Amino acid sequence: MRKILIIIPTLNEKGNISIILKKINKCQKQASVLFVDDNSKDGSVNEIKNYKKKNKNIFLLLRNDKKGVGSAHKDGLKWGYKKGFNYLCTLDCDGTHDPKDIKKMLKIIDSCDLVNTNRFLNKKALTNWKLSRIILTKLRYFLVKIFLKTNLDSSGGFRLYDRRKINLNDILSAKDNHYNFFWESLFLLEKKYSIKEIPIVLPKRSLGKSKMKIKDVLYGFFYLIRVFLKN
Repeated sequence: MRKILIIIPTLNEKGNISIILKKINKCQKQASVLFVDDNSKDGSVNEIKNYKKKNKNIFLLLRNDKKGVGSAHKDGLKWGYKKGFNYLCTLDCDGTHDPKDIKKMLKIIDSCDLVNTNRFLNKKALTNWKLSRIILTKLRYFLVKIFLKTNLDSSGGFRLYDRRKINLNDILSAKDNHYNFFWESLFLLEKKYSIKEIPIVLPKRSLGKSKMKIKDVLYGFFYLIRVFLKN
């Protein structure tokens, strides 16, 4: 039997928690779910705890401060590796990642080490987004592609890792603890492991607010240049 852990970072996502759990229950009922919360102030923690009481396969890793989404992924993966899950899936809580796609990822994971999702393999993937967000997303994709010479969609966090094939330290070797963790980790993993991709559609966030700020984008650009110069 496949032991699957779905890792979901949360920061003030109370309204989305019940929605994502219902979606997971419909398509991956046997999977365990780990929420990694960065001290949410909107009641997210109590919401998770209420579901946790009802379902022994729901877990909560509560962190005392806002440490960054990349750091949340790292801590979630460390927890999953320690517990011995075979497959670890990371996805967002905001509704932009559809748990139904996990089934497609599981179909091909045995033929590779990691399955990544790609928003640019489907021409309709970003049709519901604001033009400014589409431009920003595509610009970041092409900059990473040019500087790091990769065709992977490396700025998203919807992935499926095979614990038995990937050394945890190779994931943790990505230094950034924020949004740059996504492309930095994939850039490093691509050097050593087999990575396949599936196309996805990225719906618009329905509840809550995006955590990404302009300063994150600017910092990401300079961080990309720094990694490029080192390699």
